[in-house]
Amino acid sequence: MKRFPTSSFCNAALAGLIAACALIAQPAPRYRFAQGFGGGMIGNGLLHGTVTGAPFSATETTKSQRTLSNGTQILNQQESNVYRDAEGRVRIDSTITRPASTSGGTPTTTQVSTIYDPVAGYIYRLNPAKMTAVQSPIPKRNSSSSSSSTSTPPKRTPPAGVTVQTQSLGTSTINGVTANGTQVTTTIAAGTFGNSAAIQNVRITWTSPELQIPVQITVSGPQTGNSSMNLTNIVQASPDESLFQVPSGYTTTQAHARGGARPAFRR
Repeated sequence: MKRFPTSSFCNAALAGLIAACALIAQPAPRYRFAQGFGGGMIGNGLLHGTVTGAPFSATETTKSQRTLSNGTQILNQQESNVYRDAEGRVRIDSTITRPASTSGGTPTTTQVSTIYDPVAGYIYRLNPAKMTAVQSPIPKRNSSSSSSSTSTPPKRTPPAGVTVQTQSLGTSTINGVTANGTQVTTTIAAGTFGNSAAIQNVRITWTSPELQIPVQITVSGPQTGNSSMNLTNIVQASPDESLFQVPSGYTTTQAHARGGARPAFRR
């Protein structure tokens, strides 16, 4: 049987516990922002629900900073352009930079775009470098899941040794728009998971009621480090309709649930 180093296993498990506890006090909105910022705001939120009548365009910037035990700092930053029209269609244009695969190599930069079109019922993932698009159907939701954004979510109980406190921060102007603030403090008591002292993580979310999405999120804690998301340069107007269409000349393939893709058509 394969054995994992005790410290590595505990650290990974503790990180998972912290991430899970951070969601306990959260409501069940259309927008969910995962700790660690994997996928960015759109990947974890706007593509999982449709908001109509609230068009906008903005710049999304995510940053994360973590300090290892030897003092090494890990810094990551990603910037994306975000668009949504009055019909609820969403587009995100991202620049993804990956570190060099070998020592002394150069990082690679990839441009990717995603179009979420609830009107047509498809998601398109565009590769501008290859002029290709992968089309996949938007998963259908049953009546209970589609109404979860307006109904009262079931109360979730934290594990033993974990306390979650939610505090309203009132209303303020954040990144140029009116937003409501909520602070969630998760405390893991000493000895809960082999930790010699209590661990406290703080997550602050400022949500625009007009746009129905967060415009700023900050997460801080000794295990997860410090992370932030800011939606800036917000313009509350309908973006160009061409942004929500596969560009002419792109080859579109259809994604399959079991993997692989087949040629569909060329626009």
